[in-house]
Amino acid sequence: MNNSVAVVILNWNGKSFLEKFLPSVVKYSENARIIIADNNSSDDSISFLSTSYPDIEIIKLDNNYGFAGGYNKALKQIDTEYYVLLNSDVEVTENWLKPMAQLLNNDSSIAACQPKIKDYNNKTYFEYAGASGGYIDKYGYPFCRGRIFEKLEEDKGQYDDVIEIFWASGASLFIRATAYHKIGGLDEFFFAHMEEIDLCWRLKNKGYKIMICPSSTVFHVGGGTLNKIKPQKTFLNFRNSLLTLHKNLPKKDQFKIIFIRILLDGITGVKFLISGKPSHTWAIIRAHFSFYGAITQNKKKRTSSQNSNLIGKMNISIVKFYFIDKIKVFTKL
Repeated sequence: MNNSVAVVILNWNGKSFLEKFLPSVVKYSENARIIIADNNSSDDSISFLSTSYPDIEIIKLDNNYGFAGGYNKALKQIDTEYYVLLNSDVEVTENWLKPMAQLLNNDSSIAACQPKIKDYNNKTYFEYAGASGGYIDKYGYPFCRGRIFEKLEEDKGQYDDVIEIFWASGASLFIRATAYHKIGGLDEFFFAHMEEIDLCWRLKNKGYKIMICPSSTVFHVGGGTLNKIKPQKTFLNFRNSLLTLHKNLPKKDQFKIIFIRILLDGITGVKFLISGKPSHTWAIIRAHFSFYGAITQNKKKRTSSQNSNLIGKMNISIVKFYFIDKIKVFTKL
């Protein structure tokens, strides 16, 4: 790879993850630069790195800029051909970088790809945040080969083909540096959640391809299902999903799709209320009002859809398939 790859781990008070997972990154990322971008941690992450990994580059940011802002500010300081945005809670495996580098080297129209992402705590199963490649339904709900909503499939090699997808996971995102900067990087208003889907959609609107490279495997701790998360994450997920639709859909489809999506969100809010989670219902209401307030500014961020590549966007309602038709396995869609 001739040092053309920079593995960039965004850290915020994640010393325990660095202790646990950096050894695999160091061991299996031969010829790649390893860089920690620190979002102004208040724990002793930096001193740990300085002592235990003196050769690892550190970019110190002066604030916690979230996932999007932190990466944007860090990546501007890194001159390389490819970035790998890698979560600190990811264990990588032998030869994880080479197949992805070869994939992009062989096709300049590919902007980004992801490895197969499996569950660190249940290693034969796919993991929530990406599985074997991301898709999206017509109302903007994301799902994966190997994960629909909270249903995770066991990896039996059923998704081992290299194919084009709609979005690649931000937990382990291999991306062409020129393409990243060409579209302005991640949207910092998002702060966290859905930003990699928005990024990939903007890349596809410019005609680029996003791929899954299953011959590369990583294991992610994650823990991303809505049952386990805080209301603030619910707020960000629902708001940012609407912003993504508004920013990337063709104008002729915007009103109808977003209107239906808002109704579906309302049903989810009622479901949260009935199941004794009113704080999540309130988070969805706040998300909608935040979206309305951001519409004017969001409109300015729209990318041209002239070369739009919609491979991986399915003209279905994944909500209907999952909750009404009880289809919970990707191959049955």
